[in-house]
Amino acid sequence: MVGKSPLRVTGSERLALEALAGSGARGEADRARAILLTLAGWTSNRISQAFGVREDTVRLWRGDFMRGGGVALRARVAAGPAPVKAEAALRVVAPLLSAPVADRTNWTLARLAAEIARSEGVTISLSQLC
Repeated sequence: MVGKSPLRVTGSERLALEALAGSGARGEADRARAILLTLAGWTSNRISQAFGVREDTVRLWRGDFMRGGGVALRARVAAGPAPVKAEAALRVVAPLLSAPVADRTNWTLARLAAEIARSEGVTISLSQLC
């Protein structure tokens, strides 16, 4: 039948999709919600409009789910080098900014960058700290 997805799920798969739909990672939550909407009878066109994506994207999400289940909808970390500068910045900045506000030094981006360079030996641009 044209316009109707052959997608079917078990009760446990539906529960897993509903849990994933509440994820803090927006992409994987949107993909899970799109599958749930498909099960509710929504068309690819209607789902694409609701999520601001192309119809083909909705079809790709549906195909991923059909091939790999809920695991296929999960966010994946892109391959690439480790975020050395970001990790160094977090090691320095997190303790500095976790102090109570009343007792904390006022940190500008320039001062934070200088403190990261002093503590970690890594230079980081101000734009990376924003």
